[in-house]
Amino acid sequence: MKVQFLGLGYIGLPTAAVVAQKGIEVHGVDVNQKVVDTINLGKIHIIEPGLEEVVKEGVSNGHFIVSLTPVEADVHLVVVPTPFKGNHEPDISFVESATRAVLPYLKSGDTYIIESTSPVGTTEQMAQIIFDERPELKDKLFIAYCPERVLPGNVLYELIHNDRVIGGINKTSTEKAKEFYSLFVKGELHSTNARTAEMCKLTENASRDVQIAFANELSLICDKAGINVWELINLANKHPRVNILQPGAGVGGHCIAVDPYFIVSHYPMESRLIGTAREINNYKSFWVAEKIKTAMLEFELKNGQKPVVALMGLAFKPNIDDLRESPAKYIAQKVMQAEQGNYLVVEPNIEEHSLYKLTNYREAWQQADIIALLVAHDEFKKLAYSDDKLILDFAGVFKR
Repeated sequence: MKVQFLGLGYIGLPTAAVVAQKGIEVHGVDVNQKVVDTINLGKIHIIEPGLEEVVKEGVSNGHFIVSLTPVEADVHLVVVPTPFKGNHEPDISFVESATRAVLPYLKSGDTYIIESTSPVGTTEQMAQIIFDERPELKDKLFIAYCPERVLPGNVLYELIHNDRVIGGINKTSTEKAKEFYSLFVKGELHSTNARTAEMCKLTENASRDVQIAFANELSLICDKAGINVWELINLANKHPRVNILQPGAGVGGHCIAVDPYFIVSHYPMESRLIGTAREINNYKSFWVAEKIKTAMLEFELKNGQKPVVALMGLAFKPNIDDLRESPAKYIAQKVMQAEQGNYLVVEPNIEEHSLYKLTNYREAWQQADIIALLVAHDEFKKLAYSDDKLILDFAGVFKR
């Protein structure tokens, strides 16, 4: 068997490496020459614990090879980004581009699987493109959808042990896709159809978004009421049937901050709760930026000089290097664009940034007059709380 991965990002690369670890021949495809060169050296371009060792193993024993162009294979997986356009309409152009790129290499008996988060109907749409261009493959190609559901920082474990939902365009396609995943997944494989599998992925992340919106809305109420939201949630969660999540500076990442729009854009009248949750979580980031700007102005009026402000964290969640749809990055941009000041930008999980000069987190902590904690990185939790500084804890690092 030969397995081909189209897209070698935060999901494609770990999955390809895990499959290669099983002794299966894997061919990876990415449009970025630097990514291709990096992986072929047995190195990685993303942060994920344990991943580099698995990639190096696959490359060194010849089971894992990467190039810019597709080849013939038996199983083809589309694992490319699916962002949204300016009006929050889902953009499946990368999925379509990957599909058209592999079209000439498909053959009778192949299995084609989309893992990219996609709006309902995408798998059927790609099947139509394939059969329009290659009509001789009609009823001879197995097409399915199987979304990932892994947590950054624990991807290698969860790829193997988490349950998977697999939906084909027909029952035979579902079974063929299950045969493939059974080669490396120890979790249960749940059969359904393609449209249900697509909606399942969107539902999972929309559910999380709604739960976080409740916590974020509580934080806004508690700020106005003079209540410590962290203490409140801790006490409320003592109820045996209550489990409120922790508030933050917003919601980011390529899943929770994006996927609900795939539902709202197609079903606007039916998804009012989901749409409102998106509005609350987006507003929380705006609110945080305004709180920082207000604190800066008050400091200047009181002290007759502009404060040194440490913006602590740019990633969308703790202890990763992923800045996609990050509320912290949005907040930093809003604050720095609106107010002239002395800023120290901190992100311990990346070495450099195209827009910001990064500062060591300990140096920033010592030098700043105002500290805005935007992400609860482990490094920040080791710092000593000081009443001499104005600490705005939006991430629950100290829960004050």
